[in-house]
Amino acid sequence: MPEYSEEQLQQLLKTSHEMKKMAYCPYSKFPVGAALLTADGKVFTGCNVENASYGLTICAERTAIVKAVSEGHRKFTAIAIASDMKEMIVPCGLCRQSLVEFGVDWDMYMTKPDMTYKLMKVKELVPLAFVPADLQRERLPARNTAGPS
Repeated sequence: MPEYSEEQLQQLLKTSHEMKKMAYCPYSKFPVGAALLTADGKVFTGCNVENASYGLTICAERTAIVKAVSEGHRKFTAIAIASDMKEMIVPCGLCRQSLVEFGVDWDMYMTKPDMTYKLMKVKELVPLAFVPADLQRERLPARNTAGPS
């Protein structure tokens, strides 16, 4: 059972679609919107923001996460993403890794323009994800890699 109401879900879906209008995508012409629900019920929005130096482009999902984190939020219950594709939008690899940074047991709603969606847990999007706890795993002793002196 989700930690949010059907009304909150419908608003999240609607907001993700509304955020497409805010996208800055002069190169790809591919607007994406996102709406992120925090554990305390606050919604943060995002859209993709492209850059002529393509590597500096930020996706809608990461925009929403950055906004939430910058205001002190670290626990999320759901995120919805939207595009104008006829098929359901899915998050890119960078966004998937950004999502798992904040847990794997929360909801991802991938929508179509008609507001239908596919629901998956974040952990389903990134099987065998590299998560913060992995940095605490036991490691082999460091080897001298400097070579002969």
